Amino acid sequence: MTIWAVANQKGGVAKTTTAISLAAHLTRRSQRVLMVDLDPHGSLTTWLRFSVEAEQAGVLSLFQQAAEKQPLSPAACVHATDFEGMDLMPAHAGLAALDRRLGNQPGMGKVLAHALSALKSRYDHIFLDCPPMLGVLMINALAAADHLVVPVQTEYLALKGLERMLRTLEMLGQSSGKALPYTIVPTLYDKRTRASLDTFQRLQKDHGEHLWPRFIPVDTRFREASRQRKPLPLMQPGARGSMAYGVLLDDLLKEVEAHG
Repeated sequence: MTIWAVANQKGGVAKTTTAISLAAHLTRRSQRVLMVDLDPHGSLTTWLRFSVEAEQAGVLSLFQQAAEKQPLSPAACVHATDFEGMDLMPAHAGLAALDRRLGNQPGMGKVLAHALSALKSRYDHIFLDCPPMLGVLMINALAAADHLVVPVQTEYLALKGLERMLRTLEMLGQSSGKALPYTIVPTLYDKRTRASLDTFQRLQKDHGEHLWPRFIPVDTRFREASRQRKPLPLMQPGARGSMAYGVLLDDLLKEVEAHG
């Protein structure tokens, strides 16, 4: 069982698209997948046909239980989705205040790791869709993850978000004494633009060892998939974006296997 964190300290780089597309490919291979939405904006929750305003058990419930010293009940926070093999632990808008309310409280950094340990036997893979800022939610994700996937939009400003993300990863690795394996994934690549070409070359030059050597292309069908609230690999497996994520998944699985 592998826990994947999908994170970058910049929004709009296709984190949610990456998480849901990889997960959908796994369900097509008869794998059992849990999606965990850690972003207060709840894009993943919405995509999977739930509401971030609904009074339902989810990620927020776990932190409330931990803060009140109650036993965690992670199974009650998981909901079946409309897609076979894919469950969701939804986000709630209240997560936006989590750092202010609970960020300084002792023991908040491993809440998610403890909760997911109780669910591991139920799933082949767990995906953590992270918020685009450093805080208690991202710290929880990185502490729980076996592998980090860092989507990076192929444009200049996204490189700054990548630098912040890698500094965070280094800082947490020093404090925990454990380096988290990671893969940088170029996304929203448009071969017609100089910005995409230049950024991809810069990634190859600066991050070759950790860089996925391919890219996820711009594909307008992702927008239609999110509008219909379906994962694109389930809606249109032959779409070029779907196929690119299928190749990425194969390479990520090989990488995890190689690391043992």
